[in-house]
Amino acid sequence: MASVKQNDSKALDYPQTCLEKLAQENDLEITDEKFCRLLDEKDELSDFKTEFSIPTLSEILDGKIPDDMNGEDPCLYLCSNSLGLMVNKTHDIMTRELDKWSKKGVCGHLTGELPWAFVEELTRDKMAEIVGAKKEEVILMNSLTVNLHQGLVAFYRPTPTRYKILCEAKAFPSDHYAFESQIRFHGYNPKDALLCVEPKEGEETWKTEDILDVIAKEGESIALILFSGVHYFSGQLFDMKAITEAGHKEGCYVGFDLAHAVGNVPLQMHDWDVDVACWCTYKYLSGGAGSVGGFFVHEKHANNFDIPRMIGWWAHKMDTRFEMTNNLDLVPGAGGFQMSNASPFSAAGVIASLEVFTKATMSKIREKSLLLTAYLEMLIDICFGKPDEDEPKTKRRKEENDNVYVEIITPRNPRARGSQLSLRFPFPVQGVHREFKKMGIIVDTREPNIMRVAPFPLVNSYYDVFKFIELLKKILTKLYSIN
Repeated sequence: MASVKQNDSKALDYPQTCLEKLAQENDLEITDEKFCRLLDEKDELSDFKTEFSIPTLSEILDGKIPDDMNGEDPCLYLCSNSLGLMVNKTHDIMTRELDKWSKKGVCGHLTGELPWAFVEELTRDKMAEIVGAKKEEVILMNSLTVNLHQGLVAFYRPTPTRYKILCEAKAFPSDHYAFESQIRFHGYNPKDALLCVEPKEGEETWKTEDILDVIAKEGESIALILFSGVHYFSGQLFDMKAITEAGHKEGCYVGFDLAHAVGNVPLQMHDWDVDVACWCTYKYLSGGAGSVGGFFVHEKHANNFDIPRMIGWWAHKMDTRFEMTNNLDLVPGAGGFQMSNASPFSAAGVIASLEVFTKATMSKIREKSLLLTAYLEMLIDICFGKPDEDEPKTKRRKEENDNVYVEIITPRNPRARGSQLSLRFPFPVQGVHREFKKMGIIVDTREPNIMRVAPFPLVNSYYDVFKFIELLKKILTKLYSIN
């Protein structure tokens, strides 16, 4: 298979071309099952799925297995954008630490493979590598929204002339609420102080130049720019480097919520000069529901102890922390924003996952992700594209049921998306979703007609994508008589 390297602009721009070339070389159609089998044979990451616990059909369907299905087969899980599957080693780490608690009590803070007092320190190197940061710029602590508020306390410092927060329209609700609450806390009105950039009329996603235009126009009044790295609804990957450069040019602080980006796309928080970022670890990073969040502060702010922050005991330097003098001696960098020590039990899944990600590497994960999502995109276009006699051969032709089709609202440019494709149906999506659940296919929906499908390179195969398409055909035939 043609290799797709992270620094290969052709491959980044044209993963479909790589797939088409391979199909032609092997005299196969893109829609042929033999083609997905060929892709799986050439997949360097195929063995990594054994590192994860993939529920069986019997488990996911509570034992209610249709006659034509084998309960011992794995379910089809395409939902790592919502909650990643458990890394097998998580169970061992969790059991080990529970056992230590039962046998060591308070002594567990300083003993064993995972001394509880140093949980955040033991994860920093690997976490920093994934977000493209230096060790001192990263810390695991709290939860995503708590860390978002911490970032807002530090970098949203409004003045009478520079008091606005700039974000994308339809940001994740928790982000939007955090922005509004911080604006009100400082005595401003969100109607005036919260700028939400909308896509152009008639478009589903944002053009980078439109975002940069707003920054240039409103920059003198903007205190903080805080966008998602990847938009949860559309799956759009924002140009974080360009947004950061534009914001700094106008004198704004710039930050990102990386919830849907971390573990999904390559990140360079340090090199892009981002001021602050936060993320959860339970999506692509597979840390488990409620797992500890992540926080980044650029090293240029590391020794600025005048930056406002909400702190606790754990922000004090470790070497004098237990002297209990109440004379605060802040840790430089991200560690100086800590409140409390991270729970080893909320970090167990992250620790297990980081080992897997380190072995796989983000460059290889991205390489496969580009091809896997492009393959899904091609099959959707061929099998369910909006019928049009004038469309090229990769689209559906006019046929009997023109009202049954699937549109992709995620950007077509591979550089502007991660693993997720957001699919829009011309009817309420819940009927399709119910049928999928009966088959043990796990995807995510948003009312009224959006389905988010996220083939994850460490868990999913090309055959998984092929199977998803074949079963979607079956469902649409049953519900809407599509042929």
